[in-house]
Amino acid sequence: MNSQQPRPGSSGSSSTHSSNPPASQDLRAKAGEAASKVTDAARQATDQAKQAASSLASDATKQAKGFLNMQVTAGADMVDHVAESARAAAESLDQNAPQLAGLMRNAADRVEEFSEDLRDQTVDDLLRTASDFTRKQPALVFGLASLAGFLAFRVLKSSTPRPSWEQEWEHDSRTRRFESRAGQFHGA
Repeated sequence: MNSQQPRPGSSGSSSTHSSNPPASQDLRAKAGEAASKVTDAARQATDQAKQAASSLASDATKQAKGFLNMQVTAGADMVDHVAESARAAAESLDQNAPQLAGLMRNAADRVEEFSEDLRDQTVDDLLRTASDFTRKQPALVFGLASLAGFLAFRVLKSSTPRPSWEQEWEHDSRTRRFESRAGQFHGA
């Protein structure tokens, strides 16, 4: 019993049913265009945000480098003042200790050369120099960093005030230790 009628859900060649009405196709096309426009707008907004962030980061970097370069110049001025102070000390030592005055003048000359070298460099130059030195002398840099850390720890430890209860406890424990040791020697 084979019949020639199409089954439901299959695509038969019937002239009464069309696959998509024209209004539905138009609606799909408009929805696709709208989605495409939204995607393009989102992409443009993302690109603009990236450009703005990049520009902002670039400006901040330039400002930071400018500030650091001013600090380098201020540091060079400070070092220059140290050289002037060393020269003044050398002049005052001329009559009493001429050899020491000569050493002070040599030190002042070296410090002044360092100041001039520092003044001629940018932050990028200083970072490059420090990086090269670190690669060439890692043990020395590690040793200096360790020493600086130790000194910073000692300074911070000595400058922080201890709570009064800690001082009292330490005093009481010292007193008890002294009394117990003193009792040992007196036959107690």
